[in-house]
Amino acid sequence: MKGFSDNILSKLQLFSKAMMGPIFFLPVIGLILALSSILTNANLINEGSLLSQSGKLIGDTFWPLFGNLGLIFCIGITYGLAKDKKSEAALVAVMCFIMFLGANHAYLELSGRVAEKINGEYYGTGQTELLGFTVVDMGIFLGLILGVTIAWVHNRLCNIELNGVFSVYGGAKLVLIAMTPIIIALAIGFSYLWPAISHGLTELTGFMKGAGSLGVFVYGFFEKFLIPTGLHHFIWSPFQLTSIGGTIVQDGHTVAGSQAIFLAYMREPGLSPLMDEALRFSQQGMVTIFGLSGAALAFYHTAKPAKKQLAKAILIPAITTSILVGITEPIEFTFLFVSPLLWVIHALLTALSQVACNLFQVRPWGPSGLIEFLVYNLPLPVSLTRWPLFIVIGLVQFAVYYLVFKTLVLKLNLKTPGREDDDNVKLYSKQEYFEDKKQAGEMSGMIIDALGGKENIVSVDNCFTRLRVEIKDMRLIDEAMLKLTGAKGIVRNRSEVQVIYGLTVGKVKNQLEKQLALS
Repeated sequence: MKGFSDNILSKLQLFSKAMMGPIFFLPVIGLILALSSILTNANLINEGSLLSQSGKLIGDTFWPLFGNLGLIFCIGITYGLAKDKKSEAALVAVMCFIMFLGANHAYLELSGRVAEKINGEYYGTGQTELLGFTVVDMGIFLGLILGVTIAWVHNRLCNIELNGVFSVYGGAKLVLIAMTPIIIALAIGFSYLWPAISHGLTELTGFMKGAGSLGVFVYGFFEKFLIPTGLHHFIWSPFQLTSIGGTIVQDGHTVAGSQAIFLAYMREPGLSPLMDEALRFSQQGMVTIFGLSGAALAFYHTAKPAKKQLAKAILIPAITTSILVGITEPIEFTFLFVSPLLWVIHALLTALSQVACNLFQVRPWGPSGLIEFLVYNLPLPVSLTRWPLFIVIGLVQFAVYYLVFKTLVLKLNLKTPGREDDDNVKLYSKQEYFEDKKQAGEMSGMIIDALGGKENIVSVDNCFTRLRVEIKDMRLIDEAMLKLTGAKGIVRNRSEVQVIYGLTVGKVKNQLEKQLALS
């Protein structure tokens, strides 16, 4: 039973990692759309001016990306889950997505089930128009389902080569051929199944609304608590990107998910006097600005006098990253492994702050750091988002974090930054390492050795802050050496090790891949 549950968890983590590909781009798309909304805001810039027209052009350029998230996630997940020939897998994903649209549209027409537009739009019919096809409205879920299916088939068939005259149909072409009946079956099946599934999703949305602050607390707790496992993406993404988080209607079009809803308000602030309640699931960024700052100050004040400068050198870059862009792992992983109790309390305090925002109807865009907070919220009327109360609650959160963390660190004698006992811990010096290995020292070479050597590495990937490496033998991992390379923390998950490097992880991964290719 344990083996089965471990296998399921491993598959979920793999899927979560694959989702990071498209998710990487969403903050960029969101910020550009926010800029567009600022430029087209008639209260700030004269309508018809060059700036206003430029803002409209930028918005019209990027809004279709939000309208086609299903396609983007289909490609991204297929690429992420493909074990080999990733570029060909992505190309097959594009073709299969379009094939599904064509097949689903054709079957709806053949069965006489194409919905009639209401006031010129498909809103409320359960259908939508995608790339010129009228299809069942599955939203982002279509991309998730197709992406997983295509990757599964691709991994089994992409390396099969046929002989003789059939050789041109091998490899990725064979994957496309095999996917054809599957696509047709899914297109027909979902024309019947998805309305029922959609009803279930609507009921789930209704339940979360009815659960009120309890629902917000559960969301907030698990969104933070599951970060070490990498499964927290399954908590926040449905609420920010799908109808589970809520829906509104703008100009006859359905807008789903808290991020798209907020951006719709940026284009049209007069949609309602107060921001839609979907934004109650987008306040987790408060802790990145205020709460963790309180924790970092507590760590500094409790550090040993001789190590305060060392603690400062660790904490300032970590908390700056958290405050500005909402990347929290560098600071969070300084205490996650030291005290699981602190981590649970961290998740509880994060959830309680979101409950406070819900009770006071505080609804700015607040899932990330200070930069996004300012860009998204300052152009909108204060009465719409009530963002000043977000800051007030945040200051209270700062004080609570400081007092709670300082008290626990001292009472439990926790080895947070600046309080470590080094006497019995053997750490390598870089000089010792390079002398021992007789190399001038590429950092990537050091990482490879710390991971057990090239032969011990199966695959390398990364998310926002973590280097994710699939490993053959976990016993060969040298955590002390990894920390010398700048790692903020190390997480082991069965055959995968996650090394937290922060925002530089992309460069680390690229250098590591080059070194692996050369060695």
